[in-house]
Amino acid sequence: MCGECPDLPYLPELPARGPGSDLIGRTAGLLAAIDPGFAVDTTTTGWRFSDAPGRAVRRAQSWLNQDLDAFEEQASLMRGSVKVSLCGPWTLAAGIELRTGERALHDRGACADLSAVMTELVTAHVGEVQRRLPNATVVVQIDEPSLSAVLTGAVSRQSGWGRLDPVEESVVIASLRKVVESIRATAARSVIHCCADQMPYDVISRTGVDGFSVEPSLVQDQDLDVLGNAFESGRSLILGVVPAIESPLSDVGASVRHVMGLSRRIGFAVDAFVEQVLLAPTCGLAGASPAYVRAVMTHLRGVSDALTQADDQDS
Repeated sequence: MCGECPDLPYLPELPARGPGSDLIGRTAGLLAAIDPGFAVDTTTTGWRFSDAPGRAVRRAQSWLNQDLDAFEEQASLMRGSVKVSLCGPWTLAAGIELRTGERALHDRGACADLSAVMTELVTAHVGEVQRRLPNATVVVQIDEPSLSAVLTGAVSRQSGWGRLDPVEESVVIASLRKVVESIRATAARSVIHCCADQMPYDVISRTGVDGFSVEPSLVQDQDLDVLGNAFESGRSLILGVVPAIESPLSDVGASVRHVMGLSRRIGFAVDAFVEQVLLAPTCGLAGASPAYVRAVMTHLRGVSDALTQADDQDS
């Protein structure tokens, strides 16, 4: 993705290859490599902790090494920023089963252990990327699509009967802060991505992360102070301005108006705002066709160019 995204090339996930290339599976492969006690295997319902890494985990590790080899070949001379993604500890806890069959989120001790090993995983993974791309600045995206559900008690039990208890904000913040701090200790930068309709912006902001995702059309008035404070403190906002699911794309002007509208709502001039935001789809493009991915990239470049021109006219 170096040619398509010259401002921030990234290591893609390709879940269509099968279990092990998905969001949870790729990170689970790294977990098993760090600590055999976190070995997982696939079941008919997803992923489950096991006594030894299953075939899908070994395949995940092999695919990731292949992807890193290809990324290194394409970006070895990069001097800017490059992005890699990892599944966050709370989405892992909501998505991996204990040996008993219940989700790991049910066991607070298991959640704490997952958060602890994530700090080791981050150090090892970022170190490997830095070894391969010594001139680049690594940005680590922590994907937490289940974060809102974890906080609100909306994660269903594995049996389908009832829901698991919500996790206290303080516990979530403390665990994610440790992951963010471990990223910072490697001289990398951190962003948290959550594609929920009701983003827990305040919780994410309190982790100390360097940036986080925002979908302008979903920002509520009660979110504006948190976003304004985050922006003022120098954090990056990753604006999801294009649908991740295939659908007719709006014209570039409509996306520009969404970006400029959010700038006005949080009280910052467009020129300052444009300097500190990144444009992206609302979520990953795992289920999109190659034609739609190309259309999205073209659209985002058009929005970026239009915002730059608007910035020049304002100045």
